[in-house]
Amino acid sequence: MVAHVLRLRLDLLVGALRGDRRQTVRTLVGVAVIAVVVVAVCIAAWRLHASSEDAAFTVTIVAASALTLGFFVTVLVGGVDDQLDPRRFAVVGASPREIAGVTLLASAISVPALALIVVAVALSALWTDRGAPVWVSIVSAVLGVLTCLLLAKIGLALASMVRDRRSRELTGVFLIALIVVVVPVVVFLASLQWTQGVPSALVAAVDLLALTPLGAAWALPERALSGGAAAPAVIAVLSVAVLAALWFWLVDRLMTTTERPGAARQRRGLGWFDLTGGTAAGGIAARSIIYWFRDPRYLVNMIIVPIAAALTVVPLLLVGVPFEFAVLLPAPLIALFLGWLPHNDLAYDSTALWMHIAGAVRGAADRAGRLVPIAVVGVVMLAVAVPVTISLHGRWAMLPAMAGVCASLFLGGLGVSSLTSVIAPYAVSRPGDSPFQQPQRTGGGLSQAVVMFGAMLLSVPALWWAWLALSVDESWAWTALWGGVGIGAVALLIGIFAGGAVFDRTGERLMEFAEST
Repeated sequence: MVAHVLRLRLDLLVGALRGDRRQTVRTLVGVAVIAVVVVAVCIAAWRLHASSEDAAFTVTIVAASALTLGFFVTVLVGGVDDQLDPRRFAVVGASPREIAGVTLLASAISVPALALIVVAVALSALWTDRGAPVWVSIVSAVLGVLTCLLLAKIGLALASMVRDRRSRELTGVFLIALIVVVVPVVVFLASLQWTQGVPSALVAAVDLLALTPLGAAWALPERALSGGAAAPAVIAVLSVAVLAALWFWLVDRLMTTTERPGAARQRRGLGWFDLTGGTAAGGIAARSIIYWFRDPRYLVNMIIVPIAAALTVVPLLLVGVPFEFAVLLPAPLIALFLGWLPHNDLAYDSTALWMHIAGAVRGAADRAGRLVPIAVVGVVMLAVAVPVTISLHGRWAMLPAMAGVCASLFLGGLGVSSLTSVIAPYAVSRPGDSPFQQPQRTGGGLSQAVVMFGAMLLSVPALWWAWLALSVDESWAWTALWGGVGIGAVALLIGIFAGGAVFDRTGERLMEFAEST
């Protein structure tokens, strides 16, 4: 049985490269991303050799605990299917206990598991070089890997039990929230300079984390050096034992419990339309989200914006602008371009616009619903760009000012776009055409310029306050934050309701435009 399942696992790994071409490309991209992350972690572990013991312990425990938690959360909300689902082996006549053991062993043969093992070896080498006994480092790595694998298998089992109540769209929302929260925190922690020692509050938090199932196994080598390895060792062993018992119980339940009649025939639902609600704005938001993430005309814009903004740093550096000031430009440019993108959103609907007009949808609902996808994309991009920008700049006191400027540019741009897209739409490439193929047109430049300069004009106060924070007094940063958010929010609301009023009065003209272009 063991040899058969292990061989099956290897066949599944090889088969992932022999299927559909698109799926093969996705698999290779995923493997490449994991490889890059592993290399970065190994380099970071190597650099920790030169840091103090407290700093190295803090970084390793925080990172390893987050990794351990990630193995559980990712499979639980990430929509991952277990290729070695214990229920698939029910026909072979093996006992649930045997299946639980062999599938757990086979789960170590996977790209994430191999990456985890490499990271565990790198952390063990770090503490071995610092004087920790080799056998303690090996035990720490084994317990840490077992904890992660057990959490992943338990997460997969729980996900399979509640899969009928979980949607891919809701999973996407969870992952977006995770990016928005985690990326700024990681960038902030990575930028900390502990020249005066690790902050006492962080030391206390890490000490507590080392006594939890998430960090106990990884804390063993350092605690062995300081003579306090007993408590983490007991917690780590008990955690593995409890998780193993839970896994065996879940496998027994999965293999001996019959699904409710009709569960397999349960309706899949309406995807984003279920998630966004039954209102007019919610329906338009769901349709717009589907368009934005499937239509290449939208996808090209989302890809170009961050690349174009990042490239603006190069000419500034060439003309002698200091790096710490040049890096402040990309994040506001991203916010400006993202607010500018929906300035012609009606034109991308083509003849689908008749559904809104024939359904007597209120203009404000149309305007608000169409902004949902760009708002989601913008929040995620800015949640990454703003902290990275401030980290490169080096003064975290400027974070509120940067957030305020970006909020003003982004929200102000969305507000002006909501108005101009119904006043002066212009022809764009039709659905299915290349996003780089543009039709002949005589207009369009006016609305583009109005949105761009309108957003910058609305953001002048926030830009001025940010400049005062940068050059005079850092306390102005909070004025820039609240002022920028307030101005942007007011501009957005005015744009939605004013654009909605124009939409209500000029529906016939808009329909003629959609039919003619």
